[in-house]
Amino acid sequence: MAYVATRGGERAIAQAERLYREGLGPVDRDRVTVIARSLPWLVDRVMGEASLYEPELAALALAQTGGDLYEAVLLLRAWRTTQPRLAIAQPVTQDRLFTLRRISAAFKDIPGGQILGPTLDYSHRILATGVLEDQPLSSAPVQKADHPAPPHHPSLAAWQKAQGLVADPPREQVAPDAIPDLTREPLLFPAPRAHRLQSLARADSGGVLALGYSAMRGYGNAHPTVNELRLAEAELRVRHPRGTVFSAGRVKISQAEVAAKNGGTRIRLGFAATLGWNEVKVISAATLDLNAAGATKGAPTEEEFFLYHTEPVEASGFCIHFKLPHYVTFQSSLDAMRDAKARSAVTTETGPHARYPHTSGDAGGASAPATLPDSVEQIGETAE
Repeated sequence: MAYVATRGGERAIAQAERLYREGLGPVDRDRVTVIARSLPWLVDRVMGEASLYEPELAALALAQTGGDLYEAVLLLRAWRTTQPRLAIAQPVTQDRLFTLRRISAAFKDIPGGQILGPTLDYSHRILATGVLEDQPLSSAPVQKADHPAPPHHPSLAAWQKAQGLVADPPREQVAPDAIPDLTREPLLFPAPRAHRLQSLARADSGGVLALGYSAMRGYGNAHPTVNELRLAEAELRVRHPRGTVFSAGRVKISQAEVAAKNGGTRIRLGFAATLGWNEVKVISAATLDLNAAGATKGAPTEEEFFLYHTEPVEASGFCIHFKLPHYVTFQSSLDAMRDAKARSAVTTETGPHARYPHTSGDAGGASAPATLPDSVEQIGETAE
């Protein structure tokens, strides 16, 4: 392997970007429309991690980056910062969510009933290779239920609190515009619960899954059971400057509550929610929220650990920066190695065994002391 200096300027950078774009092909509205329609779960993931609900722009970010999730999230977050904040929506409670899927692994018969909704949980995972032979993958139309489920369902945790199964600590009512905002305030520790939940809502899905999975496998202090999982649409109700409250539309959201024994007579809950439909993320994030209390220092379930290490833009940016030139710092490391080698050679020559020369592979020949290369270019020559 050879280390060589990078040469070039604006022209080289422009050519590099052209090579990248050439591999993607033209990006037009048709491609964006196809992505938005055919990859809804991926679009939801990008919107959740970018903390911006705009399916068309999320699809555009995916098209522009060739499907690179970290670059797509970066583009969408950057665009988000350029937009004015017009209003703050009113809080949405669970019993006002337009619910399309609601299940519980802890209780079979829950108030309001369970709704299986859109899922592949009980289906076979088989690659549809027939599509490559002009056999489209399709399914029969959904049959309408004789008795449709109601659009709104009560909170399972509220029922559990009424049964005395879950502690209901006193909570101070906070105005919507007074809730801490992670996009405008730094993340400090111990983090306010609003910051923790906001950070988990826009955290990297893969990172949250990895750390949540570690807690599930025993590296946390509580084993989770899905208390309630919902895929729903939340209505955005905004107060007009004239005082009237109106609906600005709906956004898809996922939310999960996981439960664990509290060591006594109560159940402890962890919670998470995010924009878009992403069940794996909210279950894993709720598991981290559940295990944060009492986590040991440096454990994957410690709040500071999982909040810092699941931030997708900061983590990917820090990783990518190692590709950039580090010639000065690497050269300083070589200088330190040369100094250490020189001091070692002096110590050897002046020590008690200095009269015995180092021998080479030849029977009686003495070899010159080894030296390190004087420059980065010499490393390349040596490797070649």
